Amino acid sequence: MTSDKLTARLAGPAASIGAAAWNACAAKSGEGDPHPFTRYEFFAACEESGSATARTGWRACHLVVEDAGQIVGLMPLYLKNHSQGEYVFDHGWADAFERAGGSYYPKLQASVPFTPVTGPRLLVAEHAEKDSIRTMLLAAGASAVKELHASSLHITFLTEEEWGAAGELGYLQRTDQQFHWENRGYANFDQFLAELSSSKRKNLRKERASVREAGVTFDWLTGSDLTEAVWDQFFAFYMDTGGRKWGRPYLTREFFSRIGESMGDQILLVVARMGQRAIAGALNLFGEGVLFGRNWGAIAQLPFLHFETCYYQAIDFAIERKFRKVEAGAQGAHKLMRGYMPTPTYSAHYIAHAGLRRAVSDYLDREREAVAEQIDELTEMGPFRKADM
Repeated sequence: MTSDKLTARLAGPAASIGAAAWNACAAKSGEGDPHPFTRYEFFAACEESGSATARTGWRACHLVVEDAGQIVGLMPLYLKNHSQGEYVFDHGWADAFERAGGSYYPKLQASVPFTPVTGPRLLVAEHAEKDSIRTMLLAAGASAVKELHASSLHITFLTEEEWGAAGELGYLQRTDQQFHWENRGYANFDQFLAELSSSKRKNLRKERASVREAGVTFDWLTGSDLTEAVWDQFFAFYMDTGGRKWGRPYLTREFFSRIGESMGDQILLVVARMGQRAIAGALNLFGEGVLFGRNWGAIAQLPFLHFETCYYQAIDFAIERKFRKVEAGAQGAHKLMRGYMPTPTYSAHYIAHAGLRRAVSDYLDREREAVAEQIDELTEMGPFRKADM
């Protein structure tokens, strides 16, 4: 696809683009760490570790826009034959289309594999013309649906600004919610607790005390702390818990070695110990002033261990580093009572079949209203004292 000097093409896996060209679009200049889930290093780790490959149903076909042969725009893109590992659920759409005699798979997915984290999906080099390149990426993405004989294109966990731009070009707009913790300039965890209602404050203190009294201590590992022995340990936790919860965890052991080597300075691994024995761990990545909770696992079952390892330790770390937010991942209304408030997330969808597109559009109109109402209701139910809301 071409437009004046710009040309769009499907480039294949991340390695075919290369770190320099990819990160020139993904990593913006300025203070602080870049968004970890736009970096080449994360996508390369997913693909080269065997976690996101054609064999696992994630065929990389990243879309690039070039200006005189130089890559100036990028949409991370996968051709998929299932809807697993996405966290924006379209199984109902797939079932309805199949029952009507259509073929929903393959479909195109513009996302970060296995990662329900909001961030840019239309990556544009810093000195390029953002609006025109975004428009080209969206138009070329729709064209790729026909080129690859796919049913649809789904851009998930994109920014609200990108969501609006996609809507203007005819993409269907969907919303959902997650639970995020906001740092209001707290000096410590107790200052955060002071803003909660008395009953919720008492409950959180009780949960933290229970873990301490069980003899559990915590290590924060980052950078050079992330040895292969540490990853062996965490992978055992991940496989044990993930196997019981999902049946087959997505990420291979090699994936963790790769991100530890290439992105260790943006990783926080919280390890829970009883004496010298590690019993649980929570993997977080950080950048742009946000701590992103990702994977967790444990080989011991203790009351409140999950909440402490994943949520309270994350808050402690964010306060110490003066981060502005903790994003604790998908789902989990139980996070609300622990200070993580409902926040909208966005996805945009191009569906080629006119009948399915109309049906989905009608459904999304109702769903957006329901999501907005639910966010309002949950916010009202939040743990903060009403004067502090």
